[in-house]
Amino acid sequence: MTTGATAAAPLQTNNQSLLLLILKMRTFIALIAVFLFFAFAAPNFLSAANFVIMSKHVALNAFLAIGMTFVIITGGIDLSVGSIVGLCGMVAGFLILNGVDLGIGYTLYLNIFEIMLVTLLVGVLVGALNGFLITRLNVAPFIATLGTLYIARGAALLSSDGATFPNLVGKAEYGSTGFYMLGSGSFLGIPFTIWLLIVVGGGAAYLAQRTPLGRYIYAVGGNERAAALSGVNVNRVKMFVYMFSGFCAAIVGLIISSQLVASHPATGETFELNAIAAAVLGGTSMSGGRGRIAGTIVGAFVIGILSDGLVMMGVSSFWQTVIKGIVIIAAVVVDQAQQRLQARVALQQQAALGR
Repeated sequence: MTTGATAAAPLQTNNQSLLLLILKMRTFIALIAVFLFFAFAAPNFLSAANFVIMSKHVALNAFLAIGMTFVIITGGIDLSVGSIVGLCGMVAGFLILNGVDLGIGYTLYLNIFEIMLVTLLVGVLVGALNGFLITRLNVAPFIATLGTLYIARGAALLSSDGATFPNLVGKAEYGSTGFYMLGSGSFLGIPFTIWLLIVVGGGAAYLAQRTPLGRYIYAVGGNERAAALSGVNVNRVKMFVYMFSGFCAAIVGLIISSQLVASHPATGETFELNAIAAAVLGGTSMSGGRGRIAGTIVGAFVIGILSDGLVMMGVSSFWQTVIKGIVIIAAVVVDQAQQRLQARVALQQQAALGR
């Protein structure tokens, strides 16, 4: 009897280890599953034109999800990213069309690179506001970013009284032409958006895995109190992740306005859903302390392919929102199951070593 129980123990441990491996690979499995499903179910899904369009959509989700990943790793959440997208798009549109009235009978017009820098700075500043509310005023991340969601969206609407900034072609005499190239241009046949994603994603992955700041981000999410006692400046780390999230949202605002050659204050609504879904689906734990940029990018591919495939199948946008919500819940449930199974396997391995 004892011999049978002893023999069954390694088999059970092996089965659990296999299940744990499958759970860890769930994002890649989901990516393959949705790709194969839409390849057969959606017309023209495998066409070259669709791949180009889909890659741009995936990139937008990925930018937001990369910033969201750092925030969630620290145990926070950023609901304001969609509104920052809209606000930054309006800032770029306003600067291209109207310049800056200095109030002395002179209007300052910026060139296109200066406009982009100012727009990115606006995103960083909104992120800094989030960080200030959370670290200095001790406002819960959910409430702080919910408040800035409304502030940023309201500011976007006020900038044009709710109207669109159209025809953002710029003026050659001020060096503000060529804005469309950011969202529509390509290099070596690959859209600039994808090249930019490679740079931002690669930089974020390097920061997370190879730098002290990256280790501090994980430490704060794993145990904030222990991180503080070990000398980590927790407030500075949190400020950084929210500012970086605002930076990523500003990039998306610029890209969308560039693609449309127009800015609309409602741009970015519900984008935070896609960002959270991609990060969580990619293995980022909502409880903090765990997540990888590579997994998040794969998660963004899943969400992007899912969204575009549903559109090509003619599924209502209302049902698309429902499905994304289900994906978020399912990802969290699977993540919790993985953590429980991982803890159980670790205990069994320790018990085996003890014998």
